[in-house]
Parts: sequence; C-alpha cells; structure tokens
Amino acid sequence: MIISWLVSWRFRSKFKEYSEIPNAAGLSGFQIAEKMLHDNGIYDVKVVSHSGQLSDHYNPANKTVNLSPDVYSGKSVASAAVSAHECGHAVQHARAYSWLKLRSAMVPVTQVAGRFVPFLLIGGILTLKAFPQLLLIGIALFAITTLFSFITLPVEFDASKRALKWLRDTNTTLGQEQGQAAIALRWAASTYVVAALSSLATLLYYIGIFRRS
Repeated sequence: MIISWLVSWRFRSKFKEYSEIPNAAGLSGFQIAEKMLHDNGIYDVKVVSHSGQLSDHYNPANKTVNLSPDVYSGKSVASAAVSAHECGHAVQHARAYSWLKLRSAMVPVTQVAGRFVPFLLIGGILTLKAFPQLLLIGIALFAITTLFSFITLPVEFDASKRALKWLRDTNTTLGQEQGQAAIALRWAASTYVVAALSSLATLLYYIGIFRRS
C-alpha cells in the first residue's frame, strides 16, 4: 500500500510538473489525439472530453478516446504524452494487437469475478473449518483478476511505446520534451506494475491461509 501510494504520488507530481511545460507543436490533447489517429489511418474513433482528473482511457466498446479536461484542452508535454498513449490503445485495437484482444476478452469474466471475490474470501475465512471449498472458489476467482492485472502490463507498455515513437517522429515533442514524456508515461506504467504485484501478493496470502487450514 505504501509503495502504491508513493508511485501514484510520483506520477501525479510528474504530471503536474510537465503540465506546465508547453509541447513543441503547440497542440492541445484533443488535436494531438485526432492527428495521431488520422496518421494511423483511423477515422472511426471519436475523441471526447471525460470528467475527472487523470481519468483518461480508451473504450474499445464504443471506440472513443476519453480525455480528462486538463489533457483534452491542455497544450503541455503531459497532455501530449497522455493523449498519445490513449491513442496508442486505439491503434492496438485497429491493428488487432493480441494482448489487447486477450485483455478485452477477459473483461466480462474479470468484472463478474471482481463482484463476488470479496464476499467469497471473507465468507471463506469465516467458514474455513466447516466449508474450506468456499475460500478455494474465492481464490480461483481472485486468480483471474490477478492474471488480468498482468495481462494489462504489455498492453500499457506497448501503448506508451507507440505514443513516444509517434511524438518523436512527428516532432510533437522535441529534445528534452521527449524525455519528459517518456518519464511521465514510465511512472504511469509503474502504477500498473505495482497493482499487479500487489494483486499477486494478496493472492499468495490467501493461498497461504488455505494451505495452513
């Protein structure tokens, strides 16, 4: 929890720092997103403003790149990095990137598992001696969410790689700005790494409880 908080804090501080540095192209997040999509031959994805802070994401279900207000209208290095990263997911979708396809296929199962896991784990611990199978079912479902967390990692890393290459090739970010964009995306990716490792540690913890029983 402490490591997760530190990584999240570091990412937010870097985002805030780079939000004050204008990108070389002088383009807003919205303009960068549309340009990157069109440069990749993608015209059926909409770029929309989404409420919240750092709530940026790509929705493959309705093909929308959702940018938070600061990123959508901002003309900074941070907004360029984030908007290009989310468009990286849209490019993955258009190119049928295998890891994204696997992740998308797991979403319905993971959502169902996530709803029941807390109740199964708590109930399994309370009834461990009488009905240990309940905890085992909870562990199995939690393992699905853990696997989902690890499958997310190559999806995020690849999206950042695509984003940074496009930003460099189009001179949207130059010199030091390119390094700053890379740092911002690296810290963003670190939040997913910590989440995956935290999920694995929690899974091993419950497995340990079951084995001791």
